[in-house]
Amino acid sequence: MKKTFLVITSIAKQDNQVLLQYAKEATEHKIPFIVIGDTKSPSEFEMAGCDFYSIDRQKLLNLELAKILPLKHYARKNLGYLAAMSQGAEIIIETDDDNLPFASFWNERVRKVSAHVISKAGWTNTYKYFTNLHIWPRGFALQHIQDVPPVLLNTDDVNCPIQQGLADDNPDVDAIYRLTLPLPITFNQSSNIALGEGSICPFNSQNTTWFKEAFPLLYLPYHCSFRMTDIWRSFVAQRIAWSCGWTILFHSSTVRQERNEHNLMHDFEDELVGYLNNSEIIQALMDLELEKGTQNILANMHKCYQKLVDLGYVGSEEMMLLEAWSNDIKKLSLLK
Repeated sequence: MKKTFLVITSIAKQDNQVLLQYAKEATEHKIPFIVIGDTKSPSEFEMAGCDFYSIDRQKLLNLELAKILPLKHYARKNLGYLAAMSQGAEIIIETDDDNLPFASFWNERVRKVSAHVISKAGWTNTYKYFTNLHIWPRGFALQHIQDVPPVLLNTDDVNCPIQQGLADDNPDVDAIYRLTLPLPITFNQSSNIALGEGSICPFNSQNTTWFKEAFPLLYLPYHCSFRMTDIWRSFVAQRIAWSCGWTILFHSSTVRQERNEHNLMHDFEDELVGYLNNSEIIQALMDLELEKGTQNILANMHKCYQKLVDLGYVGSEEMMLLEAWSNDIKKLSLLK
């Protein structure tokens, strides 16, 4: 079995029941469990089966990014990814501290899977293949939410080093959905869906598996809307995945979410830049000329994020953070 790590960022206390469950079950499955703290984390944090990184411990990491990554942000999770890589991770599973795992969450991950492949379909609402309800994932272009998704063809064996699992009860939908439509929801246990070149659907950081060849694409941007950091990461990852001949897998729920407290109007405000511009962002990324092959992932990431900077959606300071990430990736010998 490939060496698998679980990574979460959290400011919860050590009596948090979700973290305790992950720590217990990760230990049972012999999966190292890394939790990245932030400034609001408890000053002392001890939990059996959990490798906790306080801010002070993060600063001691021999990483360029650790020296310059701003505090008080979800992008601190980047240091968890790098810590797992430095310990020899071959697979990284990421989730959040309000997602409770099903037994299936701990099943062995495999990169090559059987799935219905959808290519050249444009915006494709993968949630529609797991329910008959009207629902769409956070980050989906609003002008396409009424589109009818393509009819599924026969399954094929495909290479999917990035895999998004769904979440039951309180899935990752946007503020517009939460303000207007009902929850909870239980998705059907349906067949895998793999999106190939030219098919787009946002994926999040709440129940996602990454294989080693895709590790560089884990990078979460800091200088952008908080509610878009993992969504825009997914757009960049999908665009670059096409240049590597990969598909992005969406599979049935393996967690259920008991969502942490949110102010929905604040979420709406932070998501507004996505509602208005996600379609344009995808088109701009699709129009880029990228070099093919995994050896060009870092260079392609710089092209993609530079385009987001040029469009004004990501701050120019992001490129310094991305350069530090790239240098750390190279130092860890993940890419030359």
